[in-house]
Amino acid sequence: MKNINAIILAAGKGARMRSDKPKVLQVLSGKTLLEYVIDSAHKLCAKMYVVYGFGGEKVQQTIKSDWINWVEQAEQLGTGHAVMQALGQIEDGVICLILYGDVPLITQKSLQKLIAEAQKNSAALLTIDLENPTGYGRIVRQNGQIKGIVEEQDASDEQRAICEVNTGIMAFDSSLLRRYLKALDNDTAQGEFYLTDIIAIAVADGKEVASVVAEDEMEVAGVNDKEQLAGLERALQKKQAKQFMQDGLTLKDPSRFDCRGNFSFGKDCICDINVLIEGEVSLGNNTLIAPNCILKNAKIGNNVVILANTIIDGATIDSGATIGPFARIRPETDIGANAKIGNFVEVKKSVIGANSKISHLSYVGDTVMGKGVNIGAGVITCNYDGANKHQTNIEDGAFVGSGSQLIAPVVVGKNATIGAGSTISKNAPAEQLTLSRSKQTSLKNWNKPSKK
Repeated sequence: MKNINAIILAAGKGARMRSDKPKVLQVLSGKTLLEYVIDSAHKLCAKMYVVYGFGGEKVQQTIKSDWINWVEQAEQLGTGHAVMQALGQIEDGVICLILYGDVPLITQKSLQKLIAEAQKNSAALLTIDLENPTGYGRIVRQNGQIKGIVEEQDASDEQRAICEVNTGIMAFDSSLLRRYLKALDNDTAQGEFYLTDIIAIAVADGKEVASVVAEDEMEVAGVNDKEQLAGLERALQKKQAKQFMQDGLTLKDPSRFDCRGNFSFGKDCICDINVLIEGEVSLGNNTLIAPNCILKNAKIGNNVVILANTIIDGATIDSGATIGPFARIRPETDIGANAKIGNFVEVKKSVIGANSKISHLSYVGDTVMGKGVNIGAGVITCNYDGANKHQTNIEDGAFVGSGSQLIAPVVVGKNATIGAGSTISKNAPAEQLTLSRSKQTSLKNWNKPSKK
């Protein structure tokens, strides 16, 4: 929206976090708290101003965006003072949406309502009804209209019974906001300028302050310590799991599923317990993820089976493949259709052709493998010479016997067989048996065994 500017307050230290990182850089479900707020504001606002203070250099290094206008609050003199720092860069006639870098789960729906009310009334406040409002500033109304915010320590018994509380999130016309901020004083116990005081100033000025009541307590929950961070993490995971199930995903136990990224899936997919999703992950149709698996930045096809305790990171798994158990698929790997990667197999930066098998206890790195290849137990590609990585090429139909080492760069030809226990340092010819138990030997007139 062209006439909407966001001011995100992100200057706090967060001492109760017991961390060297600024509070807004604490991580919730794979993203920093501040990133959640920035993402929400970016969808609604033409400009964004992030007010930083403690650890500001670290905040700017972590949150890199040409779209953000960074504003320093050199002295932390309260929320009102923080908004003052940004307002000098904002023109009149703009709606200022004031957000907090430690309130990450604010929804688009609530913010859109808040902006709409501010556009009609020039001033709007987001509130929430709580069963237990202890510790929050109460919203005092008269004839349905907001008359002020009373902090708990200043509230009467009657006011303490009020369940509608202040979230601090508001939207104000910039010219009004400028005028009311000038009227703030810091005659407070902390010597700070409190932004919430502008509500009473606006009412005294005869201005009606509109309100929007948030639907969910979690969307306006702030984070001050690691316990609250964990509580918000669990609430977010529960909400995501519920949505995934509504969209058709089978979760064996929603309380033991975590998504810390963007997750998409087709029909009839199943995730068993303790599955962790990170980054960008997609599943095709009818794919099974067994217990205790981690999928990170992975594209998984149709009818794939990922068996227990498997890690897939930065890889593509084509339809019909079976991976695991206890397999590790590392970045830049492409597993072909109907391939099998079995127990305790590690694959790194490799292409594994359709219908190929690496069933047991092997390491395959920097390899291009053709179709229908069979890799025996304990085979490794020796891809690193201590300084550089080298590629192994295994062509269609090759069979590499158990306990063999392929010393890259090397080519194993089409339908070649490598005898068990061989160390292959030279190219192995197609259609031949190659051995190196005492010395490497290639047999020209050897016939590949046929299945009985």
